[in-house]
Amino acid sequence: MKNKILITFLLIITTISCKTIDKKMVTNPSIEIEWTTDLKGDFSFKENWSYKEGVYKNSHGQLSCDGSCPVAIDRMKDNTGKIYKDSLKAFYKLIDTTHVYHSLKSENKMYEYSGTDFMDFKKLKNGTIKGESQSNVSTHSKLIIKLKNNSCTASVYFNSIRDLGVHTLPLKSGTIKIDKPLFENGIIKAVFDFEFVNTLETNKQLYWKGNIYSKIITE
Repeated sequence: MKNKILITFLLIITTISCKTIDKKMVTNPSIEIEWTTDLKGDFSFKENWSYKEGVYKNSHGQLSCDGSCPVAIDRMKDNTGKIYKDSLKAFYKLIDTTHVYHSLKSENKMYEYSGTDFMDFKKLKNGTIKGESQSNVSTHSKLIIKLKNNSCTASVYFNSIRDLGVHTLPLKSGTIKIDKPLFENGIIKAVFDFEFVNTLETNKQLYWKGNIYSKIITE
């Protein structure tokens, strides 16, 4: 009887250990950047622009804000949403109505994703260039790309608004092509095609592919 209990205990420990090892084996490999001097593809999206999230044109033809906006603007509008004439100047000091040009055109199969047109790149102090796609009220999966020398790593940061929690989905495989002359002038012009490890569901494939045209900001 004691031997059976001991064997059962060892089997449980072995199973737990295997599961732990499997999770640790999920790494985030780097891939080699394919440099080109004249990258082809459709980058016409960079001519399109949008206002920042929450900014829209109201029924009175005025640019207004809805959602995550300063509380102070509420008293500058009447009950129909029209901004009082004498409050317009103060209103637009609080609300940023800048035209933001699109920097990303992509398609993917991700969790809680409704689309995004923007990806920002920063050059960090250690020399790494880090890019992050912008999330919004209905997009909770964020593409993260890191470039250094001739290598690229990518992952997806998923912060669920449901009960799925926070997850970082590592790169499984992929390719990225970058225009070298533009890169040397502080612009990321790239075509990418990534597949990611699904740590939530093993039977669901996750991918993200598309084109990028974005300036590099120095930290």
